[in-house]
Amino acid sequence: MRIRVLGSAAGGGFPQWNCNCPRCRDARSGRLAGECRTQSSIAVSVDNEHWLLINASPDIRAQILATPELQPGRALRDTGIAAVLLMDSQIDHVTGLLMLRESAQPLQIYCSRRVEEDLRTGFPILEILSHYCGTQVHALPLDGEALEVGGVPGLRITPVPLTSKAPPYSPHRQDPQPGDNVGLLLEGQRTGGTAFYAPGLGEMGPHLHAWMDRADVLLVDGTTWTDDEMQRTVDGRKTARDMGHLPQHGPGGMIEQLQRYARARRILIHINNTNPILDPESAERRQLEGEGIEVSHDGMVIDL
Repeated sequence: MRIRVLGSAAGGGFPQWNCNCPRCRDARSGRLAGECRTQSSIAVSVDNEHWLLINASPDIRAQILATPELQPGRALRDTGIAAVLLMDSQIDHVTGLLMLRESAQPLQIYCSRRVEEDLRTGFPILEILSHYCGTQVHALPLDGEALEVGGVPGLRITPVPLTSKAPPYSPHRQDPQPGDNVGLLLEGQRTGGTAFYAPGLGEMGPHLHAWMDRADVLLVDGTTWTDDEMQRTVDGRKTARDMGHLPQHGPGGMIEQLQRYARARRILIHINNTNPILDPESAERRQLEGEGIEVSHDGMVIDL
């Protein structure tokens, strides 16, 4: 099984277009130019030809252009993307569907019933696509049952409900329920390699341990270093936990949580532009390295 990190940043990317925080200034000045990132998304394949796109970020066009495997050129109009799986209905994970509207076939979309409802009501992107390529929606099970994705041979996926909030435009924003956000256990049936993917992880519920214990690779939420990071750096009103993300540092943070999974390769993704770990020379990055935790980057390849 091969995982390609198409985008490793949180919403807005890095640098964010209107942000002058220290990290964004360093990226624009050139000091951190090599650390620039697009908004989070991954692609998964077993045969390196048929791919499952997991989340469709607003940067999907640039991400496809940077990933030749996703455009294999077998026909006049072609794509290596066999299906799209949406882990939530957040705007930075679904807007890229609009960039795929020229598809010669209806887009095969896998998501929970709750996400589908959001994308037909509060943010009716599925209705918009019905005027272009169309979509065929497949409901994700939320009971621990594994599924195989049509068109992506050898890949098995188990959705795992996470504790999180639906986006502001959701009709059930104030009524969090299983299915608003999911993590994924990805399994390559040929090699037996496993990865747990959760870019939006606001709370480490007890039910997650059994799934994470099974994984050879943990690719998890790296949004902020501290809970109050947004408030301190850009006068934000919400904490990381308010936004549905577990900060890395501090009691109960991601670093502490990942210590129990030391046998697995541990990688952070969905990194906010304010996060000091974007600077390879920072004390925070050195602390992660001391813990054996990696920071993902666009173009990263994980083979299992």
